[in-house]
Parts: sequence; structure tokens; C-alpha cells
Amino acid sequence: MKTLFLLRHAKSSWDFPKLRDFERPLAPRGEREAPIMGGRFRGRESSVDCIVSSPAVRARSTAILMAEAIGFPVEDVISNPDLYFCGTAMYLKAASLVDDDYDSVMLVGHNPTITDFANEMADADIANIPTCGLVELSLPIDRWSEISRGDSTLVEFDFPKNED
Repeated sequence: MKTLFLLRHAKSSWDFPKLRDFERPLAPRGEREAPIMGGRFRGRESSVDCIVSSPAVRARSTAILMAEAIGFPVEDVISNPDLYFCGTAMYLKAASLVDDDYDSVMLVGHNPTITDFANEMADADIANIPTCGLVELSLPIDRWSEISRGDSTLVEFDFPKNED
């Protein structure tokens, strides 16, 4: 059994219109919400063995803030350019290439792909994963190379404005 966490990057800033999309930083709200989501993650006694992030500034910053909040070594956060401006096939590929020694992995990326991927993986009907939204999927596999669409179970869907 493997666990896949999908984390959409936190709220990004649009205050610098001359920056390329890839370079957009987090907004102050995003900087606040990522540690909050990390606290909720810890509160559920969840753990992650590997964090793989899009290298875009806002995604990588979210991954680092999450890592700090959950006690994951920041230097071990992996950047994967395949998670930036891509489709769900690249998310599936990124997950399939994870080392089998890791039982739980977090992919940090962007919408609309991350919402589409969550829905495809668990046959779910999530309209939108908001910024800093976190989805937990349970996968009935022993090796990451066995991952396939529709085989996952949606365990948890949380986001900063969720009041549950």
C-alpha cells in the first residue's frame, strides 16, 4: 500500500507583472497558509517520505514551507520540471518513477492539472483544489511503477478555508 499526497501551490502574488509565470513568488497569504496546512497534516499524524515539487518559484516555496512545517528535511525536497505546465500524464509518470522504498510521496504542483489528476486517480468529483489544497490518496500497490488511473481511494481533501 502506498500513499500519494497532492498539494497545490499556495496563493501566489500577481504584484510583479513583469515576472515570468515561472518566477511568481508566494503572496503573503500563501506564506501564511502553507505552514497552517503543514500543521493540519501533522495533526492528522500523516507523514511523507518524499516531496517532489514543480520547480516554479511558487510551488517550490510551498514545498519548502510545508517541509519545514512537518519536519521534513528541506534539502531533500526534489524539483521535477515535468510538474510545471504539463498534463496529468506527467504527474502519473513522476509518481511512477518514485523509489519503491518510499511509502508516501507528496507531489506539489499547479492547477488545473493537479485537480484533474486527483479526479482521474480516484474517480473523484473535486471541482477545484484551491491554493494550498491537499489531497490524500491511498493506492493499492506495492511498487510505484504499478500506479494507474482510477485505482486510488480519496482519503482526505483539505484546504485552508475548510472549516471541518
